[in-house]
Amino acid sequence: MSPHSLEFTALRQAESLPTLLAKLKDRIESLLNLSDYHGELKPVLVSTNLVQRLCLATGLGCEEKRNRAELDAINLSDTTYIHDTVFTRMNLLAMWSALVKMRYNALPLDWASTTTLSAIVNAEMLRGAELLLEDDALLSALASTALETSNRVSEQLPILNLHIGTFADGNAQAASLNLNGRDIPNTQILIAGTTGSGKTNLLAVLLQQIRSASVETPFPVNFLLFDYKGEFSDPANAAWLQHFEVQRRCIIDPLHEALPFNPFKDFSQKQNARSEINLYATELAEALLALDRATISANMANRLTEAVIQAYGRTNNAPVSFERIYDEYTALQDPREQSKSDSIKSMLSQLIRSNLFAASDSADLVRSSFIIKMDTFPKDGIIAKAMVYFTIAKLNALYETLPVQTMNDKHVELRHFTIIDEAHYMLDFDNKPLRNLIATGRNKGLSIILATQSMESFRSDYFDFYANAQYPLIMRQQTMNDRVLRDLFGLSGQEFTKLKEAISNLKKGEVILRTGSSTLASSRKFRKIAVTHLV
Repeated sequence: MSPHSLEFTALRQAESLPTLLAKLKDRIESLLNLSDYHGELKPVLVSTNLVQRLCLATGLGCEEKRNRAELDAINLSDTTYIHDTVFTRMNLLAMWSALVKMRYNALPLDWASTTTLSAIVNAEMLRGAELLLEDDALLSALASTALETSNRVSEQLPILNLHIGTFADGNAQAASLNLNGRDIPNTQILIAGTTGSGKTNLLAVLLQQIRSASVETPFPVNFLLFDYKGEFSDPANAAWLQHFEVQRRCIIDPLHEALPFNPFKDFSQKQNARSEINLYATELAEALLALDRATISANMANRLTEAVIQAYGRTNNAPVSFERIYDEYTALQDPREQSKSDSIKSMLSQLIRSNLFAASDSADLVRSSFIIKMDTFPKDGIIAKAMVYFTIAKLNALYETLPVQTMNDKHVELRHFTIIDEAHYMLDFDNKPLRNLIATGRNKGLSIILATQSMESFRSDYFDFYANAQYPLIMRQQTMNDRVLRDLFGLSGQEFTKLKEAISNLKKGEVILRTGSSTLASSRKFRKIAVTHLV
């Protein structure tokens, strides 16, 4: 038997387990919840991960002798896996490993085999579920568990106070970002740091803190990360995912699979939608031209707008497609020109060939977490820009359908973070979906983290990113812009000189934080933070 911890990764689920878990989950929730919900009352939600852990612990606590026949009788699914975070939650990997080895000490087993370990884990979960479903066993187990529950939804909100490191001034005081306090104007985070400054690790720490604080509450904060450098989606970094309570299936590679939604607005359920479609068509045409930086005539721009309008006419106001827009654009051309390509048709052809988006929605971007692999596309090209632009546009459309966020006296609900690494590629044009999400997303619990190489990237003629960012985080810079620093920190004279000196002396993994954005009261205008090393 190996002296090392077991590898609880990629473990398949027994075919009989989901049914038993669902029955147990329903029973747990019926015991924890009131039978009548009204007003702000909301059911207590119990995650499948939590139920699996409860079953595993109960099963391993049973002292009966284990046998090989029991393992051989387990029928494992070929497609369904047990979430890795069942084991990684609360850093209990070593404990699970020790308990499993103790219970199966007498059996000659191949501990390196994922099939064997899958069978063991499922056998224990099944054993635990069956025990908990017996008579009053579940009630006794819950009664002896230090689990406080509340039927008041406001009392179930997670506190998103992100501990990102320590203040680097000798006192080792924890540095934190309060994201969902009622007194916080917004939750937008801007990160500026040159290559090698530690941006990737800082993003990972922020994600880890957001997810660990919320994922097993009734209000999990999900995320969508545009992975421009491919670090988060790299198989070599698969271990990172356990920090964010997700599995590899959350990674989407648009080179091989379409993003699971239709990016175009749906007007089919709206009365008198003509004026809305006309406005949307104009914005869409302007966006496509801005993404491609195409030099076109006014006639071509008008033709593209009209093509979008006519495409909606063909679908009875249901979502359109790039192919349909292309066909309508061609039909509006002079018959002698229809066989020829122009800059707009060339752009649309690229988008059609890339097959970036699905024809219909098969996933909810707000209620799920995704990492979109971007490193196989030119960062400043139309394909990469279209992916980000239309995905954020889709989030805006979903925003309109969301109910008002939950809140209590001290905290508000956050639902989702969009994280754009290398965000400067999306900031140099009038990006209306991004503007809208930043300006209005707070009202429904949607937020943004933008990371870029230079602080100057956030200066825009179209939107004041600094004024709308609660937490601008400055990392090591190649150059410093005095005007930007004065806008951010409001300093002059000797204090301003000290700020520039502090930034110029930043090491990898260090951040300058405006103290007005910190949860720690201080007379200083800025503080330096040594970010926790995570990845």
